[in-house]
Amino acid sequence: MSVEEDVMRIQKKLNKMTSEDGSGQEQALDLLKELQTLNINLEVLTKTRIGMTVNALRKSSKDDEVISLSKTLIKNWKKFLSGLNSNSEKSSSTSKPKKEKEDKASREDKDREREKNLPKQFPANSNTTDSVRLKCREMLAGAIKTDSKPEDFEGCASAEELAEELEEAIFSEFKNTDMRYKNRVRSRIANLKDIKNPTLRTHFRIGAITAGRLAVMTAEEMANDEVKQLREKFLKESINDAQLATAQGTKTDMLKCGKCKKRNCTYNQLQTRSSDEPMTTFVLCNECGNRWKFC
Repeated sequence: MSVEEDVMRIQKKLNKMTSEDGSGQEQALDLLKELQTLNINLEVLTKTRIGMTVNALRKSSKDDEVISLSKTLIKNWKKFLSGLNSNSEKSSSTSKPKKEKEDKASREDKDREREKNLPKQFPANSNTTDSVRLKCREMLAGAIKTDSKPEDFEGCASAEELAEELEEAIFSEFKNTDMRYKNRVRSRIANLKDIKNPTLRTHFRIGAITAGRLAVMTAEEMANDEVKQLREKFLKESINDAQLATAQGTKTDMLKCGKCKKRNCTYNQLQTRSSDEPMTTFVLCNECGNRWKFC
């Protein structure tokens, strides 16, 4: 006979004694002692619920030995339950941080996935909702970042901030996003993206060129060093050609050559600087061939 069957057999007898209002419990002490000798585990206790039967006997009995032994059995059996609870709590306490960690990692993965699927906004705290202006700012920022790393300009304004300032300066001039506005933005993007023009990008990133200044710079002013040198070369050649074209010059005796001290000269005037600057005068001495210029 198994332990469970023995326990159920004893339980039936104890239930009968308990139902008789405490009478006929002469064999109760012997039955309790028999329970004490059995190898009762948690599974048996759970299936038979013998603990409740013994506790009911304790309450109904008037025999001190029966009451004492009942208390002892119940106390011993409670150790099984306390051990189960402590193991359960320990398992729960160890698994809880792990579960929280897994949940947190799962939430972070979902957030990252959600961010990928969200439409890009530039920047998050932009002062405009115009899609054309936002797109222009995004392209300007990309051009500003050309051929550079974030750490290259640590401490300076971000590319997004500079792009917003530049676009704002361009928009403030035209007050709309018409073709003139778009052409101005395109020319800034083209020059900022020019791999051969790191000087323009660097000067803008470090603040040597302000957004307001870059917004109105001419193509000549934004050009890379190679193009500027080429233009200077062409300008010098055109100046030399003008100097040599003495037949088209104006003869005068009001100018005196510094070498031969003669007053037989020919001069030409050209606009070599901006339109609001005075013209440059090129002079050729017809006697000794000496050339000079003055403004």
